[in-house]
Amino acid sequence: MMHFNLLLTGAGAPGGPGIIKALQGSAQLKLVVADADAMAAGRFLNDEFEQIPMADDPQFISEIKRLCLKHKIQLVFPLVTKELFLFAQHKAAFLEMGVKVMVSDDALLQLANNKSKLYRHLRQNQLVVPDFFVVNTIEEFREAAQKLGYPAQAFCFKPSVSNGSRGFRVVSNAISEFDLLFNTKPNSTFMRFEKACEILSSQPFPELLVSEYLPGEEYTIDTIIKNGTPQLILPRRRLQMREGISIKGEFVNHQPIIEYCRNILATLPLHGPIGLQVKQATDGTFKLLEINPRIQGTSVAAMGLNINLPFIAVMQEFDLEQELLPKEIAWGTKFMRYYNEVFSRPPAGI
Repeated sequence: MMHFNLLLTGAGAPGGPGIIKALQGSAQLKLVVADADAMAAGRFLNDEFEQIPMADDPQFISEIKRLCLKHKIQLVFPLVTKELFLFAQHKAAFLEMGVKVMVSDDALLQLANNKSKLYRHLRQNQLVVPDFFVVNTIEEFREAAQKLGYPAQAFCFKPSVSNGSRGFRVVSNAISEFDLLFNTKPNSTFMRFEKACEILSSQPFPELLVSEYLPGEEYTIDTIIKNGTPQLILPRRRLQMREGISIKGEFVNHQPIIEYCRNILATLPLHGPIGLQVKQATDGTFKLLEINPRIQGTSVAAMGLNINLPFIAVMQEFDLEQELLPKEIAWGTKFMRYYNEVFSRPPAGI
């Protein structure tokens, strides 16, 4: 049996603990986890932990290289979006050290992570995307809202480049601010048009993608891609979310979504575990919200299908994934997620 030394960065990411547990299930892996936060939850779930700089620290790459030499690492598995671009830019240098990095090429990352560029790319390839406009000024924002049918129709906006749901809002004339205040937790994404204009007029804002609002069901799709070829496409319906993260869902054999994702991925030769999110429009069709060019935190829900996505992604880097890919999938399996605790105790006698 072959054994591999793996460095997982982002041990404190929301999906970090689940991914750590998924990888610890194999005797083939020796796992070292790392995070910029000394109190990252993943630190207390694994025997070996290293604190590393933030991705924007000039010493980030050199420190990762040092750790790779120290622990004889063969593969780096990043969970943090901001780290992906640095790793992509230095992928060749890591390979010279004998270290693989689970990341797509930099040009593809830049395209997949920029929502405006991605929508333009897909539209140019005759693929359905939400109606959209790219705006840089408050005047362009107001004009885009009108073209999207506001106030009769709700619309949404988000920065072209952002992490998670930061900067995302749904603008609707039908919402009640009284209801939002007293009956909704303060993380609601709904906003009135006047408030959005007030905020955007107060100072320069980043480029925004202003797009059609999709009111229907939302699906997250976990994929494993090998040099542009999808090995596995798993749609899961989002039944309940908390702060943008799925906490209840169901795996669905939704062939139109699977084919739609396959067509999208055919235009983007990405590599590794890649996430997509789609949502249903008023006409019933599903349209892309975004692509996450990394493994998604809730991908561990596939363990309920006896599919260990993190482990398959690791083994793929060493061309050992074929025996791990499922022959059958128990569609209809549901999952529920919950909080758990880890503890940092002082040494005895203190």
